[in-house]
Amino acid sequence: MSGSAATALAPSKAPFEEYAIQAVDLKKRYGTGDDAVFALRGMSFSIQHGEFIAIIGPSGCGKTTLLNILGALDRPTSGKVYIDGIDISKLGNKDLAVVRSKKLGFVFQDFNLLSRMSVVENVELPLIIAGADPLLSRRRCMSLLRRLGIAEKAERNVNNISGGERQRVAVARALANDPRIVLADEPTGNLDTKNTEMMMALLKQLNKEFGKTLVVITHNPEVASHAQRVISIRDGTIMEIREN
Repeated sequence: MSGSAATALAPSKAPFEEYAIQAVDLKKRYGTGDDAVFALRGMSFSIQHGEFIAIIGPSGCGKTTLLNILGALDRPTSGKVYIDGIDISKLGNKDLAVVRSKKLGFVFQDFNLLSRMSVVENVELPLIIAGADPLLSRRRCMSLLRRLGIAEKAERNVNNISGGERQRVAVARALANDPRIVLADEPTGNLDTKNTEMMMALLKQLNKEFGKTLVVITHNPEVASHAQRVISIRDGTIMEIREN
């Protein structure tokens, strides 16, 4: 990393450095003039290191837009996001990619596993993209798979394992770069009751055993009930922040 990039990625001073995520008056507008649509209308909140937060709301309320901005995948129209003390609004695309690689892990609704690859190859992908040493990457990924109870399936194609096992692969991949923060986008959205319970157990393990800050986007109150705090949003606005 260049000297300028390293400086840009240095954490800011208090108060933001104490938070895993700090959102300050986030707004997101699509279009202009009479055609403008506001997906976010001025959201502010903070998430402490090690917290398990659920962001809940109906379809179309701005949940995915918010997650994309928190995950450095999109930029707000105005407002700021601090990730682990870093003001990402000041970063260019290259440095944003570094933040995603070093600070963030993602679990997607459909898991987004590559069907032509094995279990361990899917888990290795974030490390390969980051340019990590192949031998060390394989060792780390096998260690993660062992901790998640799926090491014996490491060489199998992901099409040849069960739905619950694919969940574990998705969680292992999110942990591959040892991020401090994991963002999960409707991780139980397409799952039946049994697999929803399995996924929630995995996410709680990720938060408690692995010590990760966890942010879960959901429309399901039962899923949100597992979190320490719940941020309820509607029409791009925070309606309530409550503790469970």
